[in-house]
Amino acid sequence: MNYSYIIIDDNQESVLKTKAMADSFSELDFIASANNYDEGLNLILEHHPKLIFLEIDPSDKKSNLSLMLINELHRYLKVIPKIIITTSKKDLAYESIQYGVTDYILKPLARIDFIKTILKLNKSNADATVVVEETAVHDEKPTIIVQHEAPALKEPLVLCIKSYGDHRYIDARDICYLQADNNSTDIHLNGGEMITAFKTLKHFEGVLSYPFVRIHNSYIVNSRYISRIHTGNAVCYIKNTTAKIPFSKSYKANIDLIISEISNGNYLEI
Repeated sequence: MNYSYIIIDDNQESVLKTKAMADSFSELDFIASANNYDEGLNLILEHHPKLIFLEIDPSDKKSNLSLMLINELHRYLKVIPKIIITTSKKDLAYESIQYGVTDYILKPLARIDFIKTILKLNKSNADATVVVEETAVHDEKPTIIVQHEAPALKEPLVLCIKSYGDHRYIDARDICYLQADNNSTDIHLNGGEMITAFKTLKHFEGVLSYPFVRIHNSYIVNSRYISRIHTGNAVCYIKNTTAKIPFSKSYKANIDLIISEISNGNYLEI
């Protein structure tokens, strides 16, 4: 899944460093940056980003950057973006938690912290719940709304590949990897079959979330089918096939993300 983001920081050099780090992750889409409270608030209300990287201990006190920005967002928005604090002070972490921030990253920023943040975001989306509303109406009483939290039922994703009246249905769990072929994409399935879809690889990157990960200009891989990653040769091996998928330096952060996700499971390193 992709996450649009805004950076709010009074230090422009710090803005550039945060953006440079975020740019190494294909899941993160930069919108804009701001250097003070008012500009940041206006950008959020205009663009509705999914993430906000926020400095809350500015060197320029006139910027008015603080956790109070979060309170202001509640005045205007029903759904508050995920707030990621980026600051050099550890002692503001507890107060930030009280404001419900998603993550707290200390400067200087480290790549592993961004990897952990993205993993948290993906896990949060996978574990999301739905709210079911029941309305009881009575002539002599006001409407009562009772909210129940229920686990979201996540059905397997089915892709429909359409071509000249032909509808081909593919269970996304059967896809090993996708390979760009000019303006079309070759979809390789776990049974060895290959199906061509007349959409670009960029299109699939936008609609497929983890475990599908872009690792090369020409490849998106289903990380569930990776049996081996050779960082020296910059290739991934696909289970039960002879396929070796290259990954490029520009997507190395996504490979780190896959390695980290695999090691978070039922995992033993020997």
